[in-house]
Amino acid sequence: MTEARPTEGASAALWEREAEVATVVQAIETLCADRSTPGRVLLIRGEAGIGKTALLGEARRIAERRGCMVWSARGGETLRSVPFNVVRQLLQPALMSLMPEEAREYFGDWYDIAGPALGIAEPGERHADPQGVCDGLVAAVRRLARRDWPLVLLVDDAQWADQETLRWLAAFCERLADVSVLVVVARRPGEATGDAARHLDSVAACVDGPTADLSALTPDATAGITRAALGAHADAPFCREVWAVTGGNPYETVELLAKVRESELEPAESTACELRALNRAARGGGLVARLEELGIDATRFAWAAAILGTGISVDLVAKLATLDDENAHRCAELLRNARILTEPDPAGSQPADGELEFVHPLIASAVYHSIPDALRTAMHGIAAQVVTDSGLGAAMASRHLLQVHPDDDQELVEQLREAARDHLAVGAPDAARRCLERALLEPPLQEVHAQVLYELGVATLLTAPARTIGHLQTALGMPGLDGTTRVDAVFRLSQALLHNDQLEEAVRTVETEAARHEQGPARMRLQAVQFMWEGIHAGDITTPGRPERLAALAATCTGRDNSERALLILRGFDAMTHGENAEEVVELCDRSLVNGRLAPGLGWTDLEWGIELLMMLASSYAYTDRLDRAEALFNESLRSYESAGWSGGHLALAHAYLGLGHRRRGRLREAEASLRESLRLAERVGRGLPLYWSATCNLVDVLLARGHVDEAWAIAERYGFAPPYPSTIVLPDPRSVRGRLLLAVGRTQEAINELEAAEKAATARGHLNPVMVPWAADLARALAGTDPARSARLVAELRRQAERFGTDTAIGEALRCEAALETGQRAVRLAAQAATYLEASPCQYEHAAARLEYGIASRSIVEINRGLTLARSCGADGLVTRAREVLENGHGLR
Repeated sequence: MTEARPTEGASAALWEREAEVATVVQAIETLCADRSTPGRVLLIRGEAGIGKTALLGEARRIAERRGCMVWSARGGETLRSVPFNVVRQLLQPALMSLMPEEAREYFGDWYDIAGPALGIAEPGERHADPQGVCDGLVAAVRRLARRDWPLVLLVDDAQWADQETLRWLAAFCERLADVSVLVVVARRPGEATGDAARHLDSVAACVDGPTADLSALTPDATAGITRAALGAHADAPFCREVWAVTGGNPYETVELLAKVRESELEPAESTACELRALNRAARGGGLVARLEELGIDATRFAWAAAILGTGISVDLVAKLATLDDENAHRCAELLRNARILTEPDPAGSQPADGELEFVHPLIASAVYHSIPDALRTAMHGIAAQVVTDSGLGAAMASRHLLQVHPDDDQELVEQLREAARDHLAVGAPDAARRCLERALLEPPLQEVHAQVLYELGVATLLTAPARTIGHLQTALGMPGLDGTTRVDAVFRLSQALLHNDQLEEAVRTVETEAARHEQGPARMRLQAVQFMWEGIHAGDITTPGRPERLAALAATCTGRDNSERALLILRGFDAMTHGENAEEVVELCDRSLVNGRLAPGLGWTDLEWGIELLMMLASSYAYTDRLDRAEALFNESLRSYESAGWSGGHLALAHAYLGLGHRRRGRLREAEASLRESLRLAERVGRGLPLYWSATCNLVDVLLARGHVDEAWAIAERYGFAPPYPSTIVLPDPRSVRGRLLLAVGRTQEAINELEAAEKAATARGHLNPVMVPWAADLARALAGTDPARSARLVAELRRQAERFGTDTAIGEALRCEAALETGQRAVRLAAQAATYLEASPCQYEHAAARLEYGIASRSIVEINRGLTLARSCGADGLVTRAREVLENGHGLR
């Protein structure tokens, strides 16, 4: 029987891996052939000891022989709680080769955002946005990959990588189409759960070709390894027993054969019965027994190394194991000779960050779990102190503190709070959450307990609003939160309730807290927050007389502080939605500014008020024809979030509202681009959220304006743009937009039903602004043939509301609708008036449509061509087509 042999010089773990090695060779050759080649992901999957690390080592050797740059890293079972651990390992060679000014140049605008996560820049004062940090790391690695082409990234034991690294890895692998880099990931199946499993699934989805699922060695390959290790005289029954004992696991086979050599066992059928006992001695309990044979000092040294997990230096281990220097070096040598520890291989699967590492992760796990529970816990406590004393910081020490038993230790509580702050500063809120949850178990002193709960609530606000609600409600029910901190906790709680789709509860929470306060800044802030949440609710939860109370309160405000400015914004938005005089709306909004700009503390990245208030301000300008001011605010929001690295929901909403600004202006191509980017970002945050609805609704509206009806319908179907609608207000009104969509695809009765639902909802809320909630014009058109009397009533009321609101856009759109339902010279006069009003408005798409309709009504070639020119500049392809058809027909034109 022929034995399958690996290439000469390869390790035993590469037996029967010819196909996998060939795939690696082909991928590296493709990478090196052309730097414009798209990137590629290879995934190696298999059980512990099956040869994943050996295959990665071979990939490194092949890549380096071919002239590639290789970066590598490995996850660790005890290191999963250390944020950015694996990506730091991976980038270590590149970062070490850069001077600080070079690093800033390569990272560009991302330096201050992603740099703190890698330890090359000091964190800022604000909490870093996790998505922004992830995007920054992706951008930085892409730039470095272009510098270091051809580049190969190797990630071993990815199932043990920290969540922050896995998030980055998934995002990076999804963006390899235009960057030439080979990513090779090795993992065990089934060990990751939750978000880690989801990120690994995303990586797997990027694999180009089949996953390399490594199988156990065959009896023939095991025989070949056995004879290569022990000599050709090893007989077949002995070799067969080696395979039976190890199950064909390459690592176990190598370790067993090492034990055979050590015991000088003759590789013959007569001794094969002893293999099972030797195998037990090489693993699990046998490994522990072998460790104990080396002596108590060597055992303590190995235990200390396992506790540290990474950065294993003789000096640190000696401090943790309480050994003197001479004894520590002696123990290290004993453990090297016993094949438990080894010196890091410069050509191995990860960069050397210490003097020692375990020979295999299986050994590290076995040693770690062999430490008695109580002693392991105590050693983690000592390790935390050793790490702190070494100047590595509270965040690095925190993984050890998490393992310490609660013992009413207030110093530990403060260390964990400090670590949580450090984690938040670099964009690792889950790590912060773990620290603060552990701090609560200590427990903190009564006067500190509420503060820790508050900090925990802040840490989980964006990632787990349901948890935040519980933490903050508990904190507010305890002593310890006073003054501005308590008011801020109530505001954060209301935000969490909003994100958790509990807006009614958010309103009640703020209202109840406001009632506890005397007149003053705190009460005014809470009242403003209550008005804000009521103002964005799509249903009817407002307290009786709300508009009147808001108007009366705002009338007392001069804008002397941010609470008063917030109330002015809220009153302006409320007046805009109710269709009150647009000039008064603008006057209220202008009073909320300081010299025409947002006041200090009321900026886009200031957390005291949130994004909703400023979007209300910008929207009020957008719907009152003050598009210059609206667009200035929308663009400022985008710049602020990009420079701060806020790449999640805030940036998605900024793109959505910038798209709204473009749509109002008539820049339909730019609007579509902004809204598609918003939708892409919103997909990462999660479907069903208000920001997701904003992106989808506006994109459908823009596509309809462009005349791309089929595409608008496809977007609506794909992204669930249909009832039930969100509890928060969406601009423009989604029922009105969906009604228009249904009309466009010929589903008239469904459209009428949807538009009537829009009428009912708008009436209940008092939303009488005909531009923001534009159901009336479309419903009047839809009913013109079947119920002309009702259609006429709708048009008359639409015009009355438009004239009450008073903008050129509102009046012009009402006149357009009225003209469409008239005939003869009256239709021509109304169409002319509509075109005149809309020419004066900043909304160029509406002007293009009105100009074209006037040209058709008056049969004027000049006016039709004017409409055609405007439509082209807007990107309104549907209007362009219509104009060309009328001109080509030419009948009756003059």
